[in-house]
Amino acid sequence: MSTAYTHRLARQQDLDAIVAIYNSTVASRQVTADTEPVSLASRQAWFDEHTADKRPLWVAERDGEIIGWLSYSNFYGRPAYAGTAELSVYLHEKARGQGLGRYFLEQAIAFAPSIKVHTLLGFVFGHNEPSLKLFEAFAFERWANMPRVATLDGVERDLVILGKRVA
Repeated sequence: MSTAYTHRLARQQDLDAIVAIYNSTVASRQVTADTEPVSLASRQAWFDEHTADKRPLWVAERDGEIIGWLSYSNFYGRPAYAGTAELSVYLHEKARGQGLGRYFLEQAIAFAPSIKVHTLLGFVFGHNEPSLKLFEAFAFERWANMPRVATLDGVERDLVILGKRVA
């Protein structure tokens, strides 16, 4: 099993696979605050907001199949925050625990200054230990703990905001 990964910019025809990977995480109640799968149509505007020069959306493939994606997203949507981006990493269940998340974060950190991003954020549920450990392995610090801000199946969950200055 190779741990050497590559990525490319997502294309419109990748949206089906991107949404399928996202939806595969909904039932776990560990990764996303969505409680029902999202539709392809509902993710189109989000997809369109990602541009190579400011907020890229990357996919990784293995044997012609998309096995994960990473997106840079705007933080708070106001001009003064243009140098800050939220990172989201979603992996196909077949690709979890194989180093793809580490690869994506390494690449995102290195790439951020080229799109004028100096600060990266990760929004992670407090009970999502694998994701917390992943971000912390790259020296992201816990900048905020928002206790019990999400309710999933009647269970209140914390949101941890992790941050890292990269430039």
